[in-house]
Amino acid sequence: MDFELTPEQRSFADSVERFLEANQDPDVFDVTRENMAQVVDTPARRAFMRRLGEQGWLGITWPEEWGGQDGDGILEYILNEALAGRGGPQIGKGVGIIGKTILAVGSERLKAEFLPKILRNEVEFAVGYSEPEAGSDAASMRLRATRDDAQGGWILNGQKTWTTSAHFAEWYWVGARTAPPKHHGITLFLVPLDHPRITVRGIWTMGDERTNDVFFDDVFVPDDYVVGEVDKGFQYISQALDLERFTMFAFAPIAQRLDLLTTYVRTATRDDEPLSEDPVVRRTMATLATEAEVARLLGLRVVAAADKGGAPPTTEASEYKLFATELSKRLADASMDLGGPGAQLRVGTEDAPMAGRAESTYRYTVLDTIGGGTSEVQRNIIARRKLGLPKNF
Repeated sequence: MDFELTPEQRSFADSVERFLEANQDPDVFDVTRENMAQVVDTPARRAFMRRLGEQGWLGITWPEEWGGQDGDGILEYILNEALAGRGGPQIGKGVGIIGKTILAVGSERLKAEFLPKILRNEVEFAVGYSEPEAGSDAASMRLRATRDDAQGGWILNGQKTWTTSAHFAEWYWVGARTAPPKHHGITLFLVPLDHPRITVRGIWTMGDERTNDVFFDDVFVPDDYVVGEVDKGFQYISQALDLERFTMFAFAPIAQRLDLLTTYVRTATRDDEPLSEDPVVRRTMATLATEAEVARLLGLRVVAAADKGGAPPTTEASEYKLFATELSKRLADASMDLGGPGAQLRVGTEDAPMAGRAESTYRYTVLDTIGGGTSEVQRNIIARRKLGLPKNF
């Protein structure tokens, strides 16, 4: 199998790099935020994404009738990896999770209202699946949506947690319980986050980033803002999570941090002996390099499977997400170990090994194995859907 880019794909990649060079801005790009760098959470980042939209790149794989280019998934992959490699905002949430779900199952009204705004980056979304008693098990969500025939809609009550963008996004993409059965009684809604009966409270993570608790107190949502069919939200969420597990956990930052560690090992010494000549260190670096290539190829396999059409590639996405995020943690561990005591120094500290990246990645990468479904969830998906093993009750 040929894993190299075609001349046309290489030309697109070059165009992306030229655009990023022309728009280089420290207020937009920050590799030290690791995977959280993808969040479009400041005016400068929103302005940059609007410029990206003007290039026609935000919906490059969308159908032409809705402003896209009917492009191959590899082009979206190239774009997202280039953005991730520079620590810039990425296209995964609005274009991927929300946009592609609305394209697939949304009403004509939802398409007309939201798709043009997504392509112009005029709207930001928060995604609400996790709850205090549900965690990564989306099928166990309890936030309740009660039918209100008099008003023609639904009344939502309950709590979501770990909603990263709720303090700056305009709309909430939220799942709620509309019927008792575990998997078949969930419905997706779009809710404005400035609703007076929604309360957002910040939670600060070990990565120095903000996420949120979100509380619903008799929040009315009209029928027009139900996404797809009532009670079929879990199916839509599952497909959207397949997209999230791939698009929101890019490979480029892993490769970048491996290069940073490799450069350090080439020149560092320990007890006046070159670190690069230590057999344990050499074995560690060889293992990381090999596993990084495995992660890269697993990612390309997701792209190849998605380009065949149909539903998002479930098991391929879970395999990539599981392997890549666990590798990212192992790489962070190795950077701390090989950097020695100085690796505990934070980004920006003078003379810190690897520019202080080791300490920040050690904290940040823990989050990656939780977002989009924990590693345990990914193993269960692979076990059931690929290996045919029974459910673990």
